[in-house]
Amino acid sequence: MSDVPQLLHTVLDAVDVRGEAEFWRRLLDLAYREGDEVPADGPDDADWLVLVRHDGSRLLAVQEVERLEPSRWPEPGEPAVSHLDTTVTTREALDAAHERVLDLGGELRLDRTDDPDEPLRAYASPAGHVFCVFVA
Repeated sequence: MSDVPQLLHTVLDAVDVRGEAEFWRRLLDLAYREGDEVPADGPDDADWLVLVRHDGSRLLAVQEVERLEPSRWPEPGEPAVSHLDTTVTTREALDAAHERVLDLGGELRLDRTDDPDEPLRAYASPAGHVFCVFVA
């Protein structure tokens, strides 16, 4: 149906656009949209970057903002506002993803790996965007 909006991608704000884009690109094994790659020479003054899956479909975009107050969720009384959910297939993969997130500069915010029905961990990206990794 042509009158039904289709989701193109999710946009994340960041003061450091390239740094935030690199975090998500490496974490989710994405690529830059053609023309958004890291410049081979000259300054990197990107204020908007699009990340795509390997089939070329868009997934995330990162846009520059002057200032960003990172989410403080899951602190009591702090809303998540919105967050991204990602999945892995096993508990072992969850632990491997944990190391990957931390190595890339993510911050652990909540550890619920002892939940027998849905073990998960919640993190914040370097810019403070909240996301979860859980076994599904």
